[in-house]
Amino acid sequence: MINFGIIGTNWITQQFVEAAQTSGLYQLTGVYSRHQDTANQFSQKNGGAATYTDLDQFFEKGQFDTVYIASPNSLHFEQAQQAIEAGKNIIVEKPAFENQAQMERIQELLKQHPELHYFEAARNIHTPNFHAIEAQLKKMPVVQGANFTYMKYSSRYDQVLEGKEPNVFSLKFAGGALQDLGVYPLYDAIALFGMPNEFNYFPEFIQTGVDGKGVAILQYGEFNVTLNFGKTTNSYMSSEIYGLKDTIEIDDAGELGEVNYFDSTGKKTQISEPVTENVMLPEVRDFARVLNEPGNIQYQTDYLRWLNLSVQVNKMLFNLRQSGKIVFYDERDN
Repeated sequence: MINFGIIGTNWITQQFVEAAQTSGLYQLTGVYSRHQDTANQFSQKNGGAATYTDLDQFFEKGQFDTVYIASPNSLHFEQAQQAIEAGKNIIVEKPAFENQAQMERIQELLKQHPELHYFEAARNIHTPNFHAIEAQLKKMPVVQGANFTYMKYSSRYDQVLEGKEPNVFSLKFAGGALQDLGVYPLYDAIALFGMPNEFNYFPEFIQTGVDGKGVAILQYGEFNVTLNFGKTTNSYMSSEIYGLKDTIEIDDAGELGEVNYFDSTGKKTQISEPVTENVMLPEVRDFARVLNEPGNIQYQTDYLRWLNLSVQVNKMLFNLRQSGKIVFYDERDN
């Protein structure tokens, strides 16, 4: 059983905790929140774990070996660093860190603590439907690019329209469309095709200074991949991967709810499985495999692949931000 603590008590933390408990592989033993009432409510809802409002006490006294970090993006690095120094495995909600310097520091700490593991909670690449895409792609002798779309209206944008600045739409907290929904199609692209040769990001800025939506173009040797994402409107456009006469159609680049393959004659075959469980269950099971069987060579190979992918996505997120001239507040003095 993996005893774990959580930092952050928002909806995505609740979804992760429910997935972890449903798997039967995890037990929630520590809850950190800045506010005692919030910590108490979350704990009572999820089995009565110990609560903390002091982060140092959380790490010093908490009876857990793994921590799930789902705080605002700008806080991930410091909290992950403190967790590793306290001897904890870390699962960091995407996007893990703001830039390559932070990622490099975490890698240094992991080398100093080889018994510990770091995971980025990019749930889409762990799903059976993503694996179905990978398998079908290997059967296609020609690939001519892809378009990945993930655009969902955020309820927090209502606050922006009222003149407020919620964390997810704030440069102070490393917010914006690229850092949020953009991570999913970027993971799709890099996991399937690797790192691009060239790239450009064309953001559309909103009044808080962040990108509300945007288009990124990744240029590979013989094809391009277009990423279309945003938080200020909804899109119902499917995503596609292009072969010669055949095509993979994906209903949603983030959720991967339904995936179809069209062969050269236009015949449609559904290659996905119905999504009937908590969408985070595949990733929590994958993480548990690594943590519970550190001596398993295949599991550790998977872990190293996920780690390398996280490093690549982190680098490309930073590069796309530079392309789009997006600078977070804590980077302005650097």
